[in-house]
Amino acid sequence: MTLRIAAWSGPRNISTAMMRAWESRPDCTVVDEPFYACYLHETGLGHPCRDAVLASQPTARKVVEAQLLAPVDAPFQYQKHMTHHMPLGVDLTWSVRFAHVFLIRRPEQVIASYQSKMPVVTAEDIGIVREHSLFEEISAISGSRPVVIDGADILKSPETSLRQLCQVLGVPWIEGAMTRWSAGPRDSDGVWASHWYSSVHQSTGFAQVQNDYPELAPANRALAEEMMPYYEALAQHRIK
Repeated sequence: MTLRIAAWSGPRNISTAMMRAWESRPDCTVVDEPFYACYLHETGLGHPCRDAVLASQPTARKVVEAQLLAPVDAPFQYQKHMTHHMPLGVDLTWSVRFAHVFLIRRPEQVIASYQSKMPVVTAEDIGIVREHSLFEEISAISGSRPVVIDGADILKSPETSLRQLCQVLGVPWIEGAMTRWSAGPRDSDGVWASHWYSSVHQSTGFAQVQNDYPELAPANRALAEEMMPYYEALAQHRIK
């Protein structure tokens, strides 16, 4: 029986590095943002690589859900999900037997990173509000609180944090397997990797903690302040 791990986060939240960490295990396969094409198809948004994304994935949610439930020839499967790809009211019962992980990051850090890739940042784009509501929805359908882990804790002490995460999930720790990887793209990367994954493609492990973030414009500072209560509500459940 494969343990399927649904990892939820907004963008610019070391989510791709986390996918690399899990893919570096010999017993785990990964899935990169499987609902991205659904999201673009439903919203009509003009994201980078839009046409390529739509051509690379199904645009019907039921088809994607069936793919995520299909047999996997590995003990573990790590699914990287973006919270803003899941609209309010979407059916989540397909994931009821999954292990859920919520990856969080302070809003001002998310926004500083996101603005380096996109000219405009909105609450919808960064997915923090939706991450909070998804946490509550998944808590309700699963009957327990999902795991929450802060990206800052992982960057500060990758092995300690990932050991804790594996322990909570009931996944055996493999020495050295999740903290180092080879640089470059992967076949598992989504077609959007050319726009978003340049830093990860150059990496061989988790980056050092960064404290000098770019100055936020007034509107983005206000957005960060608006998002803080949602981040803090999730942070109270995080692995420490």
